[in-house]
Amino acid sequence: MNTPPSTPGAERTDGSSVQIGALVPLTRPGWVEAGRHLLAGLELAVREVNEAGGIAGRPLELVVRDTAADPQRAAAAVDELAHLGVAALAGEYHSVVARAAAARADALGLPFLCSSAVLDALTEQPTEWVARLAPAQSHGWRIYADFLLSAGHSRIAVAAQPSVYWASGARILRDYLAPRGGSVIELDMRALAPAAVCDELVDNRATALLLLVGHPEPAVSIVTSVRRDRRLAEIMIGAPAGQPEFAEWATLLGDDSAAIPFLRYLPERLSPLGARVETALRERLAEAPSFVSFEGYDTVTVLADVLRSHGADRARTAESWPRVAVEGTRGQIQFSRTPGISVWQWAWTPVQVVDRDPAEPGRFRILHTG
Repeated sequence: MNTPPSTPGAERTDGSSVQIGALVPLTRPGWVEAGRHLLAGLELAVREVNEAGGIAGRPLELVVRDTAADPQRAAAAVDELAHLGVAALAGEYHSVVARAAAARADALGLPFLCSSAVLDALTEQPTEWVARLAPAQSHGWRIYADFLLSAGHSRIAVAAQPSVYWASGARILRDYLAPRGGSVIELDMRALAPAAVCDELVDNRATALLLLVGHPEPAVSIVTSVRRDRRLAEIMIGAPAGQPEFAEWATLLGDDSAAIPFLRYLPERLSPLGARVETALRERLAEAPSFVSFEGYDTVTVLADVLRSHGADRARTAESWPRVAVEGTRGQIQFSRTPGISVWQWAWTPVQVVDRDPAEPGRFRILHTG
């Protein structure tokens, strides 16, 4: 989608649209299914904002750019969108990509409401320009570690690929579990084939294996190998980053997709607003909406409220983060400064540990909340 350049952050009175730039992974190697759900939530909220009169009578427009899980591509998209005159940025699923986008948005003075990325250090230094809806990785993954301990797992192996995000996750787990009698054994997936993971699990007497790897590969191959190894019939496979949330996981793995706990950012029971949005998202997606689609919807809901209250001026939008109080699909959204987090943070969205029910892989079971 191409739009003519405009004065950055300028107020318009000619009836033209108010534009929000949307960063979304829509092609490989990005997690395309997550991107599709994120975009569905963003688009649904934009439609509803416009049906309710837009932003002071002006239509709200989403200017979408595909990041394809590429940090450099995302940074270039931020530059382009800033030049086009968008009032703010929204979206992005991949943490490493969102970090590149946040750094560029901060440098340009462009407000960015990050929908889904969880990496604690979203920017190197504290910034007034960036806010986030998703819980920080340290918050969610500590809840996941609590679940592991409560389920009797203290000797945990992680199959990990090189990434700031995966390294951060492994560190969070290690630092949280060690004082509580747990240990983390790292398996370097640069050196191991999926089948070789099984021997490492047996040799290290691990009772749980966590997938800190890309989707669909090598995650799917690792699960298949472990499930087929009779020596590992009792081992728990987990995926804190949420790979089993999406339908593709069940399609690729069938019955092997079940009983793999992951983090999901939803309340145990949706509010009336959340239930209404869930119905609309289900119709738009032709399948059950993931938590990522709710994150997209809530992002536009917050930005629309800010733009109605403070206009499309970028500086006023950034100044408004601490004054936000918006009813989202998963609770009341407010931003604050949280220790160790460099951006304005919603603390906290509801967190669940869930898995797919072995008796019915299309149904999710809530195993733990935090």
